Amino acid sequence: MTQPSANPATLQEAALTSAAASTSADSTPKALLRGRARAIRDAVIPAERDAASRAIAARFMAHVGDFHIGGVVSAYWPIRSEIDPLPLLQALAAAGFATSLPVVAHPTLIFRLWRPGDPLVDAGFGTRGPGAEAPECSPSLALVPCLAFDRSGGRLGYGAGHFDRALERLRAAGPVQAVALALAAQEVASAFSEAHDQRLDAIVTERELIRPSRT
Repeated sequence: MTQPSANPATLQEAALTSAAASTSADSTPKALLRGRARAIRDAVIPAERDAASRAIAARFMAHVGDFHIGGVVSAYWPIRSEIDPLPLLQALAAAGFATSLPVVAHPTLIFRLWRPGDPLVDAGFGTRGPGAEAPECSPSLALVPCLAFDRSGGRLGYGAGHFDRALERLRAAGPVQAVALALAAQEVASAFSEAHDQRLDAIVTERELIRPSRT
């Protein structure tokens, strides 16, 4: 059974309240929200998460022209309870788009061209990705995972910062769209974004395509 959608404001208030009451070293609202958001995502059974992944792929492809993709699309290899981007990556490749996957190059990521069916190797942190023989690339649109998101384009990740550093590097060279794939239940009132957190250009859930406001 799917975990009921949490009220975004309630989820944030719970994190703030817990932070105020906690004495642990990792008790900031952002850290506590990360734990609560992970629990909500983990509670979704695999069959329903797979259905959501397919619905997200179909929704993105229905709006693919709106993104004006002018180069390579990158995705990610799903771990834990992340939305699986591979149905979408397969649809993009079938539509003729160049596709890629990231490889951990601590403390950031590099991207290598990859099409569904190409060989995969261990790419760090439990992920899979192309080997060193695959050409590096600079994607113009990055599909990214998240633990939580807000409607202003804030994204909450695991805290290591790999995607943020990679997006910062890519965006320094030119425009790059970042699109989070997420369950509607992962929405929060605020992702507690900080100066180093890279903003999202869109979020695609099983229910809707969200274009963040910048107010």
